[in-house]
Amino acid sequence: MDRLTMTDELEAIDDATIVKRKIDHTLARFSAAHDELEAEEAKKRERRERLASRPAALLEQTRTALQRVVTTTDSDPAETEQAPQTRLQEKKERKTKQSAKAGRIAAAVVAALVFLSLGSAWGAQTWFDAKFNTVASLDEDSADIQDAAGQNGDENFLMVGSDTRDGAAAEDGVGDANGTPGARSDTVMIAHIPADRQRVVMVSFPRDLEINRPECKRWDPATSSYTDQTSPAQKIAKLNTAYAVGGPQCVTKVIQQITGMKINHFVGIDFNGFKSMVDAVQGVTVYNEKPIDDTTLGMVIPQAGEVRISGDQALNYVRARHVKGDPTSDYGRIKRQQAFLGALLKTVMSKEVILDTGKLSGFIDAFAKATFGENLGIKQMMTLAKSMRGLDSGKVKFLTVPTTEEANNRGNEVLLQGKTKALFEALINNTPLDEKSPEPPASSTASAPTSSAKSGGAKKSSSSG
Repeated sequence: MDRLTMTDELEAIDDATIVKRKIDHTLARFSAAHDELEAEEAKKRERRERLASRPAALLEQTRTALQRVVTTTDSDPAETEQAPQTRLQEKKERKTKQSAKAGRIAAAVVAALVFLSLGSAWGAQTWFDAKFNTVASLDEDSADIQDAAGQNGDENFLMVGSDTRDGAAAEDGVGDANGTPGARSDTVMIAHIPADRQRVVMVSFPRDLEINRPECKRWDPATSSYTDQTSPAQKIAKLNTAYAVGGPQCVTKVIQQITGMKINHFVGIDFNGFKSMVDAVQGVTVYNEKPIDDTTLGMVIPQAGEVRISGDQALNYVRARHVKGDPTSDYGRIKRQQAFLGALLKTVMSKEVILDTGKLSGFIDAFAKATFGENLGIKQMMTLAKSMRGLDSGKVKFLTVPTTEEANNRGNEVLLQGKTKALFEALINNTPLDEKSPEPPASSTASAPTSSAKSGGAKKSSSSG
Protein backbone atom coordinates (compact mmCIF):
# COMPACT_ATOMS: atom_id res chain seq x y z
CA MET A 1 0.00 0.00 0.00
CA ASP A 2 1.25 3.46 -0.86
CA ARG A 3 2.54 5.12 2.30
CA LEU A 4 1.00 8.44 1.23
CA THR A 5 -2.49 6.96 1.72
CA MET A 6 -1.67 5.65 5.19
CA THR A 7 -2.60 7.60 8.35
CA ASP A 8 0.08 8.69 10.80
CA GLU A 9 -1.11 6.04 13.27
CA LEU A 10 -0.20 3.31 10.75
CA GLU A 11 3.34 4.48 10.15
CA ALA A 12 6.14 2.20 11.08
CA ILE A 13 6.85 2.71 14.75
CA ASP A 14 10.32 4.09 15.31
CA ASP A 15 11.72 6.66 17.78
CA ALA A 16 10.94 9.63 15.52
CA THR A 17 7.33 8.47 15.04
CA ILE A 18 6.83 7.98 18.77
CA VAL A 19 8.06 11.52 19.49
CA LYS A 20 5.89 12.93 16.69
CA ARG A 21 2.81 11.14 18.01
CA LYS A 22 3.43 12.44 21.57
CA ILE A 23 3.69 15.98 20.24
CA ASP A 24 0.50 15.54 18.17
CA HIS A 25 -1.42 14.13 21.13
CA THR A 26 -0.20 16.91 23.43
CA LEU A 27 -1.21 19.56 20.92
CA ALA A 28 -4.59 17.90 20.52
CA ARG A 29 -5.15 17.96 24.30
CA PHE A 30 -4.13 21.63 24.50
CA SER A 31 -6.45 22.42 21.61
CA ALA A 32 -9.36 20.60 23.25
CA ALA A 33 -8.70 22.31 26.58
CA HIS A 34 -8.51 25.67 24.84
CA ASP A 35 -11.82 25.01 23.11
CA GLU A 36 -13.45 24.05 26.41
CA LEU A 37 -12.14 27.16 28.15
CA GLU A 38 -13.26 29.35 25.27
CA ALA A 39 -16.74 27.82 25.37
CA GLU A 40 -16.92 28.27 29.15
CA GLU A 41 -15.77 31.89 28.85
CA ALA A 42 -18.40 32.52 26.17
CA LYS A 43 -21.08 31.19 28.51
CA LYS A 44 -19.79 33.45 31.29
CA ARG A 45 -19.86 36.47 28.98
CA GLU A 46 -23.39 35.64 27.93
CA ARG A 47 -24.45 35.25 31.58
CA ARG A 48 -22.82 38.57 32.55
CA GLU A 49 -24.52 40.36 29.68
CA ARG A 50 -27.84 38.82 30.64
CA LEU A 51 -27.42 39.81 34.29
CA ALA A 52 -26.28 43.29 33.37
CA SER A 53 -29.31 43.83 31.20
CA ARG A 54 -31.75 42.48 33.81
CA PRO A 55 -31.75 45.56 36.12
CA ALA A 56 -32.13 47.84 33.09
CA ALA A 57 -35.09 45.84 31.89
CA LEU A 58 -36.63 45.89 35.37
CA LEU A 59 -36.08 49.63 35.61
CA GLU A 60 -37.77 50.14 32.25
CA GLN A 61 -40.68 47.94 33.34
CA THR A 62 -40.98 49.92 36.58
CA ARG A 63 -40.83 53.23 34.74
CA THR A 64 -43.47 52.07 32.27
CA ALA A 65 -45.76 50.88 35.07
CA LEU A 66 -45.39 54.13 36.95
CA GLN A 67 -45.92 56.09 33.74
CA ARG A 68 -49.17 54.22 33.08
CA VAL A 69 -50.39 55.15 36.55
CA VAL A 70 -49.48 58.81 36.15
CA THR A 71 -50.72 59.30 32.58
CA THR A 72 -53.92 57.27 32.89
CA THR A 73 -56.85 59.68 33.02
CA ASP A 74 -60.16 59.12 34.72
CA SER A 75 -62.03 59.26 31.42
CA ASP A 76 -61.45 58.14 27.89
CA PRO A 77 -62.42 60.57 25.06
CA ALA A 78 -64.01 57.70 23.20
CA GLU A 79 -66.35 57.07 26.12
CA THR A 80 -67.85 60.56 25.83
CA GLU A 81 -69.42 59.56 22.54
CA GLN A 82 -71.36 56.66 24.11
CA ALA A 83 -75.04 56.82 25.03
CA PRO A 84 -76.01 58.49 28.32
CA GLN A 85 -75.84 56.24 31.39
CA THR A 86 -78.10 55.90 34.38
CA ARG A 87 -76.82 56.99 37.79
CA LEU A 88 -76.44 53.35 38.85
CA GLN A 89 -74.36 52.60 35.75
CA GLU A 90 -72.19 55.68 36.37
CA LYS A 91 -71.64 54.66 39.99
CA LYS A 92 -70.62 51.13 38.99
CA GLU A 93 -68.29 52.48 36.32
CA ARG A 94 -66.63 54.87 38.78
CA LYS A 95 -66.04 52.00 41.22
CA THR A 96 -64.61 49.88 38.41
CA LYS A 97 -62.24 52.65 37.36
CA GLN A 98 -61.15 53.31 40.95
CA SER A 99 -60.45 49.60 41.49
CA ALA A 100 -58.51 49.43 38.23
CA LYS A 101 -56.49 52.52 39.15
CA ALA A 102 -55.75 51.12 42.62
CA GLY A 103 -54.64 47.89 40.97
CA ARG A 104 -52.31 49.79 38.64
CA ILE A 105 -50.82 51.71 41.56
CA ALA A 106 -50.32 48.49 43.52
CA ALA A 107 -48.70 46.88 40.48
CA ALA A 108 -46.38 49.86 40.08
CA VAL A 109 -45.37 49.72 43.76
CA VAL A 110 -44.76 45.98 43.53
CA ALA A 111 -42.71 46.51 40.38
CA ALA A 112 -40.64 49.16 42.16
CA LEU A 113 -40.04 46.87 45.13
CA VAL A 114 -39.12 43.99 42.83
CA PHE A 115 -36.69 46.24 41.02
CA LEU A 116 -35.10 47.39 44.27
CA SER A 117 -34.75 43.87 45.65
CA LEU A 118 -33.52 42.33 42.41
CA GLY A 119 -31.32 45.31 41.70
CA SER A 120 -29.64 44.66 45.03
CA ALA A 121 -29.20 41.02 44.10
CA TRP A 122 -27.75 41.88 40.68
CA GLY A 123 -25.01 44.23 41.87
CA ALA A 124 -26.26 47.18 43.89
CA GLN A 125 -25.55 45.33 47.12
CA THR A 126 -21.97 44.64 46.08
CA TRP A 127 -21.51 48.25 44.98
CA PHE A 128 -22.81 49.67 48.25
CA ASP A 129 -21.01 47.11 50.43
CA ALA A 130 -17.72 48.18 48.85
CA LYS A 131 -18.28 51.65 50.30
CA PHE A 132 -18.21 50.50 53.92
CA ASN A 133 -14.91 50.83 55.76
CA THR A 134 -13.96 47.46 57.21
CA VAL A 135 -12.04 47.57 60.48
CA ALA A 136 -11.10 44.50 62.55
CA SER A 137 -13.54 44.63 65.48
CA LEU A 138 -14.85 41.18 66.43
CA ASP A 139 -13.68 38.33 68.64
CA GLU A 140 -16.24 35.59 68.08
CA ASP A 141 -14.00 32.91 69.68
CA SER A 142 -13.68 34.77 72.98
CA ALA A 143 -13.78 32.70 76.17
CA ASP A 144 -16.12 35.36 77.62
CA ILE A 145 -18.98 34.24 75.34
CA GLN A 146 -21.54 32.13 77.21
CA ASP A 147 -23.22 29.23 75.43
CA ALA A 148 -21.75 30.21 72.06
CA ALA A 149 -23.45 27.31 70.26
CA GLY A 150 -26.82 28.31 71.74
CA GLN A 151 -26.39 31.82 70.31
CA ASN A 152 -26.15 30.58 66.72
CA GLY A 153 -28.62 32.47 64.58
CA ASP A 154 -28.76 35.48 66.90
CA GLU A 155 -27.75 38.84 65.45
CA ASN A 156 -25.95 41.06 67.97
CA PHE A 157 -24.98 44.50 66.71
CA LEU A 158 -22.56 46.44 68.90
CA MET A 159 -23.07 50.08 67.95
CA VAL A 160 -20.56 52.71 68.99
CA GLY A 161 -20.89 56.42 68.34
CA SER A 162 -17.45 58.03 68.22
CA ASP A 163 -16.96 61.73 68.84
CA THR A 164 -13.58 61.97 67.14
CA ARG A 165 -12.98 65.53 65.92
CA ASP A 166 -10.66 64.52 63.05
CA GLY A 167 -11.91 66.14 59.86
CA ALA A 168 -14.59 68.24 61.59
CA ALA A 169 -15.25 71.68 60.10
CA ALA A 170 -15.62 74.80 62.23
CA GLU A 171 -19.29 75.11 61.34
CA ASP A 172 -19.96 71.63 62.68
CA GLY A 173 -19.75 73.03 66.19
CA VAL A 174 -18.05 69.95 67.65
CA GLY A 175 -14.53 71.30 68.07
CA ASP A 176 -11.45 69.97 66.33
CA ALA A 177 -8.68 67.42 66.80
CA ASN A 178 -6.34 70.07 68.24
CA GLY A 179 -8.71 71.03 71.05
CA THR A 180 -10.07 67.50 71.63
CA PRO A 181 -7.56 64.91 70.37
CA GLY A 182 -8.25 61.20 70.07
CA ALA A 183 -11.66 59.53 69.97
CA ARG A 184 -14.23 58.65 72.62
CA SER A 185 -17.28 56.39 72.52
CA ASP A 186 -20.10 58.67 73.64
CA THR A 187 -22.64 56.02 72.59
CA VAL A 188 -22.38 52.29 73.25
CA MET A 189 -25.39 50.02 72.74
CA ILE A 190 -26.24 46.47 71.72
CA ALA A 191 -29.09 45.69 69.33
CA HIS A 192 -30.08 42.07 69.98
CA ILE A 193 -32.22 40.17 67.47
CA PRO A 194 -32.77 36.51 68.47
CA ALA A 195 -32.80 33.67 65.99
CA ASP A 196 -36.59 33.52 65.92
CA ARG A 197 -36.72 37.26 64.98
CA GLN A 198 -39.67 37.79 67.34
CA ARG A 199 -38.26 40.79 69.20
CA VAL A 200 -35.53 43.39 69.25
CA VAL A 201 -33.90 44.55 72.47
CA MET A 202 -31.66 47.62 72.55
CA VAL A 203 -29.40 47.86 75.61
CA SER A 204 -27.38 51.03 76.21
CA PHE A 205 -24.29 51.43 78.38
CA PRO A 206 -23.37 54.72 80.13
CA ARG A 207 -20.14 56.26 78.87
CA ASP A 208 -18.88 56.54 82.48
CA LEU A 209 -19.62 52.92 83.38
CA GLU A 210 -16.85 51.55 85.58
CA ILE A 211 -15.11 48.61 83.90
CA ASN A 212 -12.14 46.31 84.26
CA ARG A 213 -10.42 47.11 80.99
CA PRO A 214 -8.37 44.26 79.46
CA GLU A 215 -5.08 44.56 77.64
CA CYS A 216 -5.74 45.82 74.10
CA LYS A 217 -3.90 46.74 70.94
CA ARG A 218 -3.48 50.51 70.74
CA TRP A 219 -5.84 52.28 68.34
CA ASP A 220 -5.02 55.25 66.10
CA PRO A 221 -8.30 57.07 65.28
CA ALA A 222 -6.61 59.30 62.71
CA THR A 223 -5.86 56.30 60.48
CA SER A 224 -8.61 53.96 61.80
CA SER A 225 -6.02 51.26 62.37
CA TYR A 226 -4.17 49.47 65.14
CA THR A 227 -0.52 50.07 65.99
CA ASP A 228 2.17 47.65 67.15
CA GLN A 229 1.88 49.02 70.70
CA THR A 230 -0.28 47.56 73.46
CA SER A 231 -2.39 49.37 76.04
CA PRO A 232 -1.97 47.64 79.42
CA ALA A 233 -4.95 46.36 81.35
CA GLN A 234 -6.52 48.74 83.87
CA LYS A 235 -8.45 47.44 86.85
CA ILE A 236 -10.66 50.52 87.21
CA ALA A 237 -11.51 52.61 84.13
CA LYS A 238 -14.41 54.29 82.37
CA LEU A 239 -16.11 52.50 79.47
CA ASN A 240 -15.38 55.28 76.99
CA THR A 241 -11.63 54.84 77.54
CA ALA A 242 -11.81 51.37 75.98
CA TYR A 243 -12.45 52.90 72.56
CA ALA A 244 -10.02 55.75 73.17
CA VAL A 245 -7.05 53.45 73.78
CA GLY A 246 -8.02 50.22 72.02
CA GLY A 247 -10.62 51.05 69.38
CA PRO A 248 -13.39 48.66 68.25
CA GLN A 249 -11.64 45.46 69.35
CA CYS A 250 -11.21 46.71 72.92
CA VAL A 251 -14.85 47.83 73.20
CA THR A 252 -15.99 44.42 71.90
CA LYS A 253 -13.83 42.66 74.50
CA VAL A 254 -15.28 44.75 77.33
CA ILE A 255 -18.91 44.30 76.25
CA GLN A 256 -18.50 40.55 75.81
CA GLN A 257 -16.98 40.38 79.30
CA ILE A 258 -19.99 42.18 80.78
CA THR A 259 -22.73 40.45 78.78
CA GLY A 260 -21.46 37.03 77.73
CA MET A 261 -23.11 37.72 74.36
CA LYS A 262 -21.55 36.81 71.03
CA ILE A 263 -21.06 40.10 69.20
CA ASN A 264 -21.15 39.31 65.47
CA HIS A 265 -21.57 42.82 64.02
CA PHE A 266 -19.70 46.01 64.93
CA VAL A 267 -21.10 49.34 63.76
CA GLY A 268 -18.97 52.41 64.45
CA ILE A 269 -20.48 55.78 63.52
CA ASP A 270 -18.45 58.96 63.43
CA PHE A 271 -20.62 61.82 64.71
CA ASN A 272 -18.76 64.19 62.38
CA GLY A 273 -20.48 62.56 59.38
CA PHE A 274 -23.70 61.68 61.16
CA LYS A 275 -25.77 64.68 60.11
CA SER A 276 -25.47 63.85 56.39
CA MET A 277 -27.53 60.68 56.96
CA VAL A 278 -30.39 62.74 58.36
CA ASP A 279 -30.20 65.30 55.57
CA ALA A 280 -30.26 62.48 52.99
CA VAL A 281 -33.77 61.51 54.12
CA GLN A 282 -34.78 65.18 54.50
CA GLY A 283 -35.03 65.12 58.27
CA VAL A 284 -36.34 62.89 61.04
CA THR A 285 -39.32 63.47 63.33
CA VAL A 286 -38.76 63.28 67.10
CA TYR A 287 -40.99 64.05 70.05
CA ASN A 288 -39.96 66.20 73.03
CA GLU A 289 -41.98 67.05 76.09
CA LYS A 290 -40.28 70.44 76.23
CA PRO A 291 -37.59 72.40 74.33
CA ILE A 292 -34.04 71.09 74.58
CA ASP A 293 -31.62 73.76 75.76
CA ASP A 294 -28.09 72.57 76.51
CA THR A 295 -25.71 74.68 78.58
CA THR A 296 -22.81 73.68 76.32
CA LEU A 297 -24.41 73.35 72.88
CA GLY A 298 -27.07 76.04 73.28
CA MET A 299 -30.68 75.76 72.15
CA VAL A 300 -30.90 72.46 70.28
CA ILE A 301 -34.67 72.28 69.67
CA PRO A 302 -36.67 75.40 70.60
CA GLN A 303 -40.15 73.87 70.57
CA ALA A 304 -41.94 70.97 72.26
CA GLY A 305 -44.02 68.24 70.65
CA GLU A 306 -43.31 66.48 67.35
CA VAL A 307 -40.52 68.25 65.50
CA ARG A 308 -38.83 67.35 62.23
CA ILE A 309 -35.14 68.04 62.76
CA SER A 310 -32.33 68.55 60.28
CA GLY A 311 -28.88 66.98 60.31
CA ASP A 312 -27.32 69.82 62.32
CA GLN A 313 -30.02 69.58 64.97
CA ALA A 314 -29.80 65.78 65.03
CA LEU A 315 -26.05 65.93 65.67
CA ASN A 316 -26.56 68.10 68.76
CA TYR A 317 -29.67 66.15 69.78
CA VAL A 318 -27.67 62.93 70.26
CA ARG A 319 -24.66 64.73 71.78
CA ALA A 320 -26.46 66.97 74.29
CA ARG A 321 -25.45 65.95 77.82
CA HIS A 322 -26.10 69.08 79.88
CA VAL A 323 -29.75 69.79 79.10
CA LYS A 324 -31.36 72.35 81.39
CA GLY A 325 -33.93 70.77 83.67
CA ASP A 326 -32.58 67.25 83.13
CA PRO A 327 -30.63 66.13 86.21
CA THR A 328 -30.01 62.66 84.74
CA SER A 329 -27.26 63.92 82.39
CA ASP A 330 -25.92 60.86 80.58
CA TYR A 331 -29.11 58.84 81.15
CA GLY A 332 -31.16 61.59 79.54
CA ARG A 333 -28.85 61.52 76.56
CA ILE A 334 -29.17 57.74 76.34
CA LYS A 335 -32.96 58.09 76.10
CA ARG A 336 -32.65 60.70 73.36
CA GLN A 337 -30.18 58.53 71.45
CA GLN A 338 -32.45 55.51 71.69
CA ALA A 339 -35.50 57.52 70.66
CA PHE A 340 -33.64 59.08 67.75
CA LEU A 341 -32.22 55.78 66.50
CA GLY A 342 -35.70 54.32 66.44
CA ALA A 343 -37.06 57.38 64.62
CA LEU A 344 -34.24 57.32 62.06
CA LEU A 345 -34.66 53.63 61.24
CA LYS A 346 -38.41 54.05 61.06
CA THR A 347 -37.93 56.91 58.58
CA VAL A 348 -35.47 54.93 56.46
CA MET A 349 -37.86 51.97 56.26
CA SER A 350 -40.85 54.17 55.36
CA LYS A 351 -42.28 54.11 51.83
CA GLU A 352 -41.21 57.76 51.41
CA VAL A 353 -37.59 56.59 51.49
CA ILE A 354 -37.72 52.96 50.33
CA LEU A 355 -39.61 53.90 47.14
CA ASP A 356 -37.46 56.99 46.51
CA THR A 357 -34.27 55.75 44.86
CA GLY A 358 -32.55 59.12 45.38
CA LYS A 359 -33.26 59.27 49.12
CA LEU A 360 -32.44 55.61 49.69
CA SER A 361 -29.14 55.65 47.82
CA GLY A 362 -28.27 59.03 49.39
CA PHE A 363 -28.83 57.63 52.88
CA ILE A 364 -26.82 54.46 52.20
CA ASP A 365 -24.00 56.50 50.69
CA ALA A 366 -23.95 58.90 53.68
CA PHE A 367 -24.17 55.97 56.12
CA ALA A 368 -21.29 54.16 54.45
CA LYS A 369 -19.06 57.26 54.53
CA ALA A 370 -19.68 57.84 58.25
CA THR A 371 -19.55 54.18 59.26
CA PHE A 372 -16.88 51.59 59.87
CA GLY A 373 -16.81 48.15 61.43
CA GLU A 374 -16.85 44.44 60.69
CA ASN A 375 -19.47 42.10 59.24
CA LEU A 376 -21.29 45.18 58.12
CA GLY A 377 -23.11 45.82 54.87
CA ILE A 378 -26.48 46.33 53.22
CA LYS A 379 -27.76 42.85 54.05
CA GLN A 380 -26.82 43.10 57.73
CA MET A 381 -28.19 46.62 58.18
CA MET A 382 -31.44 45.69 56.41
CA THR A 383 -31.83 42.82 58.90
CA LEU A 384 -31.62 45.34 61.73
CA ALA A 385 -33.83 47.94 60.05
CA LYS A 386 -36.53 45.45 59.02
CA SER A 387 -36.60 43.96 62.51
CA MET A 388 -37.16 47.41 63.96
CA ARG A 389 -40.08 48.21 61.64
CA GLY A 390 -42.37 46.95 64.41
CA LEU A 391 -41.67 49.94 66.64
CA ASP A 392 -45.39 50.67 67.02
CA SER A 393 -46.29 47.04 67.68
CA GLY A 394 -44.10 46.69 70.76
CA LYS A 395 -41.52 44.43 69.18
CA VAL A 396 -38.67 46.74 70.19
CA LYS A 397 -37.68 47.30 73.81
CA PHE A 398 -35.15 49.93 74.87
CA LEU A 399 -33.20 49.34 78.08
CA THR A 400 -30.17 50.64 79.92
CA VAL A 401 -27.80 48.20 81.58
CA PRO A 402 -28.70 48.00 85.32
CA THR A 403 -26.63 50.39 87.46
CA THR A 404 -26.91 52.06 90.86
CA GLU A 405 -27.81 55.25 88.90
CA GLU A 406 -25.53 57.21 91.19
CA ALA A 407 -21.87 57.90 90.49
CA ASN A 408 -19.36 56.57 93.01
CA ASN A 409 -16.56 58.63 94.51
CA ARG A 410 -14.57 58.14 91.30
CA GLY A 411 -17.35 59.66 89.19
CA ASN A 412 -18.22 56.30 87.63
CA GLU A 413 -21.51 54.45 87.17
CA VAL A 414 -21.52 51.05 88.89
CA LEU A 415 -23.20 47.90 87.55
CA LEU A 416 -25.78 45.98 89.56
CA GLN A 417 -24.18 42.60 88.98
CA GLY A 418 -27.18 40.39 89.81
CA LYS A 419 -29.66 42.28 87.62
CA THR A 420 -27.10 42.61 84.83
CA LYS A 421 -26.49 38.85 84.82
CA ALA A 422 -30.24 38.13 84.77
CA LEU A 423 -30.84 40.56 81.90
CA PHE A 424 -28.24 39.10 79.58
CA GLU A 425 -29.05 35.49 80.47
CA ALA A 426 -32.63 36.23 79.36
CA LEU A 427 -31.35 37.62 76.07
CA ILE A 428 -28.95 34.73 75.48
CA ASN A 429 -31.60 32.09 76.33
CA ASN A 430 -34.43 34.02 74.59
CA THR A 431 -36.61 33.90 77.69
CA PRO A 432 -39.02 36.63 78.85
CA LEU A 433 -37.47 39.79 80.24
CA ASP A 434 -38.20 40.79 83.81
CA GLU A 435 -40.88 43.47 83.74
CA LYS A 436 -38.81 45.29 86.34
CA SER A 437 -35.75 45.43 84.10
CA PRO A 438 -34.41 48.95 84.63
CA GLU A 439 -34.94 51.58 82.01
CA PRO A 440 -33.32 55.01 81.89
CA PRO A 441 -34.51 57.28 84.71
CA ALA A 442 -37.47 59.48 83.79
CA SER A 443 -36.58 62.87 82.41
CA SER A 444 -38.40 65.78 80.84
CA THR A 445 -36.86 65.16 77.45
CA ALA A 446 -37.74 62.74 74.63
CA SER A 447 -38.77 59.31 75.75
CA ALA A 448 -37.77 56.26 73.76
CA PRO A 449 -40.54 54.01 72.54
CA THR A 450 -40.83 50.99 74.81
CA SER A 451 -43.00 47.91 74.90
CA SER A 452 -45.84 47.86 77.38
CA ALA A 453 -46.23 44.14 76.92
CA LYS A 454 -43.82 41.56 78.17
CA SER A 455 -41.10 40.96 75.59
CA GLY A 456 -40.23 37.36 75.51
CA GLY A 457 -40.54 34.20 73.59
CA ALA A 458 -40.10 30.49 73.57
CA LYS A 459 -36.86 28.83 74.53
CA LYS A 460 -34.20 29.52 71.97
CA SER A 461 -34.37 27.52 68.79
CA SER A 462 -31.19 26.37 67.11
CA SER A 463 -32.48 27.53 63.75
CA SER A 464 -30.95 30.60 62.19
CA GLY A 465 -34.33 32.23 61.61
